[in-house]
Amino acid sequence: MLRVLKQYFPIRNIIFSILEGFVIFGSILLSTILLTSSFSYPFNLLIVLRILLITFICQVCLYYNDLYDFDVSSSLTETSIRLLQALGITSIALAFIYYIFPLAIVDQKVFILSIFFLLIFIIGWRFLYIQILNKGVFNEYIMILGSSRLATDIFKKIFNTLDCGYTVSIMIPESKNERYLIDLPDTVNVQNEIGNLYRIASEMGINKVVVALKEKRTSFPIDELIKCRTSGIKVIEGSTFYEMLTGKVLVTQINPSWLIFSDGFRKSKLKIILKRIEDIILSLILLIFFSPLLVLAAILIKLDSKGPVFFSQDRVGLDKKEYMMHKFRSMLKNAEKSTGPVWAQNNDTRITKVGKVIRKFRIDEFPQLWDVLIGNMSLVGPRPERKYFTDELEKQIPFYSQRFNVKPGVTGWAQVSYTYGATVDDAIEKLNYDLFYIKNMSLTLDMIIILRTIKTVLFGRGAR
Repeated sequence: MLRVLKQYFPIRNIIFSILEGFVIFGSILLSTILLTSSFSYPFNLLIVLRILLITFICQVCLYYNDLYDFDVSSSLTETSIRLLQALGITSIALAFIYYIFPLAIVDQKVFILSIFFLLIFIIGWRFLYIQILNKGVFNEYIMILGSSRLATDIFKKIFNTLDCGYTVSIMIPESKNERYLIDLPDTVNVQNEIGNLYRIASEMGINKVVVALKEKRTSFPIDELIKCRTSGIKVIEGSTFYEMLTGKVLVTQINPSWLIFSDGFRKSKLKIILKRIEDIILSLILLIFFSPLLVLAAILIKLDSKGPVFFSQDRVGLDKKEYMMHKFRSMLKNAEKSTGPVWAQNNDTRITKVGKVIRKFRIDEFPQLWDVLIGNMSLVGPRPERKYFTDELEKQIPFYSQRFNVKPGVTGWAQVSYTYGATVDDAIEKLNYDLFYIKNMSLTLDMIIILRTIKTVLFGRGAR
């Protein structure tokens, strides 16, 4: 596993993305050579830069069409459909760039032939790669020690994720009488010899031991784990491994000592200052750039239903200080008069016609950029909630109060990783992601979240 921008990725997946870039570059270069009958183009800097531009735009479009998410595009049919969509968007994006920068234009015949080659080579390349994933070639073999819910969650995540880079070979419960919460497949070797952990790991070629025990005081095999560690087999605590694997923290299964001693949660003065500068610059740019859209939205809201254009409501911010958050009004005036404070639901009858559109594409959130500008919010952070809800959630969810250690955000790791939440279970799941963000907060992670937010907004996902 390689750590990039506060997240862990299988090295194989990173190599895949790089090699696919070469496939795209090679397809366009081959088209250029075939149609010009010249082999001098690989040495022509302008041609190389033009091909690199197409390669970059194409890979961005592949990403935005979920073609690097193999849980979505694991079948040949789905890959082909999404690839055609991505190449169509690539063509539109390049047409726009070529209109502004004519020097970047490639020959039309070369571009058409390149599309043909890209369809063949990318589909073929991805078919080969998916076969490698299905067979588990180059996977890292691990042992899960313990029969806790955490151990089960780790197994399920690995088993259900095609490109996680791991294969669970062995699982050892805490005692012979322990039973797992799920039926394990025949490919998993269940052992009941916790005292022979090192021997089993050595004989089975285990690369990593994940310790996810229910009770560590009575059943912790210290000597066996020390043998594994000193012989070169990695030993990692279960909650830490789960964080690496999923990009979230299981708040219902971690203990206070894990939070105290785990890496992260660094908030230097420099980091705080840089984040504030980031907030001011980006919120100003976005407000100016989208000002025509904001004016249009305001006019449509006013024409659609009675009531104010803006909707202001109390939210709990940094250090539990309350502030007024601003949004475009997407519901009927006095929507909560008869119900009191409630979360929005699917097909909520309180939402106006214009409200459905602006909520789908997150346009209703844009006035929050003003809250970012004046310092009540950050561009990236946990979703702001009302005190009515936070008071109840603090009583029910462990570590919920830790989300108030940072400013709430217009977008955040939870917002781009999980759908809209309208239950306590949803709030727990979102806190899992929020705590990961607070623990690993950085400007680079903010940039990743902003890029994923653009993807969410463009496709109108997860809104209610």
